[in-house]
Amino acid sequence: MFTQTDLSPMTTLAEASAVFEKADVLYTKLQVESALDSMAAQITAALGDKDPIVLCIMLGGLVPAGKLIDRLVFPLQLNYVHATRYDGATSGGDLRWVAKPECSLQGRVVLLVDDILDEGLTLAAIHQACLALGADRVYSAVLVEKKHDRKNDYQASFVGLEVEDRYVFGYGMDYKGYLRNAPGIYAVSDNG
Repeated sequence: MFTQTDLSPMTTLAEASAVFEKADVLYTKLQVESALDSMAAQITAALGDKDPIVLCIMLGGLVPAGKLIDRLVFPLQLNYVHATRYDGATSGGDLRWVAKPECSLQGRVVLLVDDILDEGLTLAAIHQACLALGADRVYSAVLVEKKHDRKNDYQASFVGLEVEDRYVFGYGMDYKGYLRNAPGIYAVSDNG
């Protein structure tokens, strides 16, 4: 099985195209959009009267946040954070902030939106950083949760879909910098 950290950096567009052509479709666009509808309903029920700040976690959270935001029909503020443990590598290290929130989180309810909950280390670190910046409560929404036993204890508040332990891309998740825009959720083929 492929994992997000097993593969070397992408070198060509041709390689990305070949991966996309051979990829296995895990969820179609229609299935993903339905999951986003369900997530939005859950988020609205939980946070609709809480005046939340929605923090998009860049880069992967860009697509899920964009797809969720117009489904959340209550007053909210939107901002972003950019933190990485990968820094262009294929395995994670220490958390490095590229951009912290531009707004005060003091006393606020925060909703973090990201593409995937894999091992949970980055999301847990951002969650703790928001609390350290004075957030009253921090929730998290991930489009995809990967099922395996390498996770820390972090659990997302809202999860759209579950995937098996494979290298996945689409709807914000990338394959070595490419394919975040794939119209569904795909897994790299085990058949090369």
